[in-house]
Amino acid sequence: MRDRPAGVSDGQLAAAVADGWGLDVRSVTYRPVGFGSYHWAVDAGRPLFVTVDAFHHDPAAGLARLRRAFDTALALHRDAGLEFVVAPLPAGTGQTVLPLGAHHSVAVFPQVAGVAGEFGAHRGEDAPAVLDLLVRLHAARVDAPRAEPVLPGRDHLRDALRAVDRPWTGGPYTEPLRALLAERAGRIRELLGEFDRLVGEVPGNDQVVTHGEPHPGNVLHGPAGPRLIDWDTVQLAPPERDLWLLPDAVHAEYTRRTGRPVSAAALALYRLRWQLADIAVYVDELRRAREYTEDTTAAWTHLHRYLA
Repeated sequence: MRDRPAGVSDGQLAAAVADGWGLDVRSVTYRPVGFGSYHWAVDAGRPLFVTVDAFHHDPAAGLARLRRAFDTALALHRDAGLEFVVAPLPAGTGQTVLPLGAHHSVAVFPQVAGVAGEFGAHRGEDAPAVLDLLVRLHAARVDAPRAEPVLPGRDHLRDALRAVDRPWTGGPYTEPLRALLAERAGRIRELLGEFDRLVGEVPGNDQVVTHGEPHPGNVLHGPAGPRLIDWDTVQLAPPERDLWLLPDAVHAEYTRRTGRPVSAAALALYRLRWQLADIAVYVDELRRAREYTEDTTAAWTHLHRYLA
């Protein structure tokens, strides 16, 4: 995120890490990278990477969900022996995530050398290495949260669509957003109907541990080989939840190595789910926005791209 989280200062972050993880925090530096979570580089005698997440709806449930995901990442790294999983460091309590005030959480990770790419499909030359990681991940046997065939944020998107026929009040995006949704409401409802149709076509019986977002921005290429970061979406789900981000040319190789056929309907489902989930997130963020910032400007741009 380009913007800092409201209500979280460098001093508060340093104190939370020092108290929760028993570390001698010497410096903290905000890193405006990624989208969704907030990031700091922390010097605590060794380089660390600290993430903060904000919970705008039901903080207790959000904290529990994130802790469940990060517990899974730790199990994948520590118990399943997947060295490419960049897992959180447990706090003094043994928990992977701690609350930070009433609406935020904090987690600590080792800082890993490497360079990440940009969001999008993987390049052909990178796909074999990413496929290797996913084949190993999908073979892991650890306890993990189970994906439900629902669209995150659908309730907020539905509420927004129901309200487009009357003026909105609030921040600078509310009326432009209402006008955009009113114009594109039919198309959004078509996409939601297509999502529901695909859910009915995709069986949920063949489930594996999936990362959920193994795009180039979450793959670090470094001297120790590729590493997967950002495990907040790890879930048991059909393998296509990860595979749709890889070129079609490697799907046959995945089947050869795992014995699992790749479903075209499941690929389409998870590709569409990504698009609709992003739309829902951007609509919710822009309805709550009270000013123009780098992040809200980016959200407005991406929403336009999806609805064009």
